[in-house]
Amino acid sequence: MRNFIGVDLGGTNIRAAIVSEDGTIKCMKKSESHPERGAEAVMETMISLIESLDGYEECEGIGMGIPGPIDTINGKIIVSTNLPKLIGFPIAEYIENHFHKPTFMDNDVKVAALGEAVQGAGKGYPIVYYVTISTGVGGALVIDQKVISGQNGHAGEIGNICIDRNREKYNILNVGAVENEASGTAVTRKGKAIFGDKVNHAGDVFDLARSGDEQALKIVDDMAYDLAMMFSAIGHIIDPHVFVVGGGVMKGKDVFFEKMESYYRSMIHVGMQPVVFKEALLDEPGIIGAAMLPMTHLK
Repeated sequence: MRNFIGVDLGGTNIRAAIVSEDGTIKCMKKSESHPERGAEAVMETMISLIESLDGYEECEGIGMGIPGPIDTINGKIIVSTNLPKLIGFPIAEYIENHFHKPTFMDNDVKVAALGEAVQGAGKGYPIVYYVTISTGVGGALVIDQKVISGQNGHAGEIGNICIDRNREKYNILNVGAVENEASGTAVTRKGKAIFGDKVNHAGDVFDLARSGDEQALKIVDDMAYDLAMMFSAIGHIIDPHVFVVGGGVMKGKDVFFEKMESYYRSMIHVGMQPVVFKEALLDEPGIIGAAMLPMTHLK
């Protein structure tokens, strides 16, 4: 069975794993990334981590998932808050030259989407749209097991989709951006405004909704409707076979997911109704998806 190396590079840690073509993680190691030391120092840490994996020499390729917009053609970070010293550095070329293995990189949400499309809830579907709802809202399109990055690496940045221009302005995103209205952060903000210290995170609002609190139920209902508006915008452009939904907010799926899908189906054309909604399956979609990058490119 073919094996590939998947790398998850973040501002705090680097994780590297050997993943088989069926999505099984055979071994995984972790090290602190220390991006403040500079690009080459981070690369050397990554190289040492990969070389500590038993059997790395036999792997056919290397894939990396990295936060922020990625230049997938030239293998560079375009924008990064947590890895500023790596912006513009030829990461993929550096790693490929060392290991002499085909090396690819993409945004962390996009590789998670690829993992779910190839080995997770989207397996077997030609067109998969992956959405993660947690602190923010992110997404990615996978067609025939190829993740779509777009001209500038920004494809799938759905958190900035405007679902209502009559909302308040919170940050650099559009007024009424779905991330500011229906993410875990948004639900927490709205909950705190009503319930004060009773709410520390979105889960507290979901718990109140489960208990039948009318104000909490209103927050959840608004969230479901706003998410449906976002899915409608995506659906009318992409018309995917399946939406795969992950992220921490899915812990509250029992109070919003069915309602969200119902709203969505009321917003779309009759001919689009066959679309399926599924919860993400993989425990490690990022590391598996990173390994799937070389596998899908080297077919």
